[in-house]
Amino acid sequence: MSQVLNAGTRLTLDLWHPNCWAIEATERTGGGVLAHAIYDTPRAAPESVNGLFTAFGETTAEVEEALDEIRASDHAGEVLELQERFGRARDAPGNVVREFFLEYDPDDMVCPTLLRHGFVHSAPVRIEGGREEWQLCFTGERPEIEAALDGVRADAGAEVSVVSITAADGSAARSERDQRLDTLTPTQREVFEEARAAGYYEWPRGCSTRELADRVDISKTTLLEHLRKAESKLLDP
Repeated sequence: MSQVLNAGTRLTLDLWHPNCWAIEATERTGGGVLAHAIYDTPRAAPESVNGLFTAFGETTAEVEEALDEIRASDHAGEVLELQERFGRARDAPGNVVREFFLEYDPDDMVCPTLLRHGFVHSAPVRIEGGREEWQLCFTGERPEIEAALDGVRADAGAEVSVVSITAADGSAARSERDQRLDTLTPTQREVFEEARAAGYYEWPRGCSTRELADRVDISKTTLLEHLRKAESKLLDP
């Protein structure tokens, strides 16, 4: 009974592991990747698996560069881009999104290692800047988490750090605001959070547009564009 009551602790992990085409591509470019689903096919299994992914970025050029890096990777197969774009419907961050299928070697995956150690992923994996963000449920008891993470590090040759841990009773569940903030690009989020901290949205305003632009070291025009796009995503019903 104790095992059942204490199981289900939620974690967010920052993770790096070797031989990952998405980590390599996002480390070299400004774009990012969301990993939605991985599945076997009778034709390819067990030599390879297929995945559904979304490439995202602030500009078309940024996404194209990321896709080119993926195509060039020794760890990735053919990129099969979908005609219909579902990135926005999947709450993908970025102003430009491109959805694609990709076939690759299951030995390069870290997901099976996480599963073996009791971590079940509960949301699309977000890969940016050469790192992966995993949202997971741990099936064991909370005191066992660190040992399980050490097992992942050893078995996958991975670097793993805990970003957050949520109690099994859900007392620290992610708010709707946090989920909406996750749809912003890193630059949009930085600008929006700086605007809030500086009192830009207060009345009277705590700082002018010019002062805010100087604080984040960008032009006034660029600042307003980032704020407009961030506000549009955050206010979208």
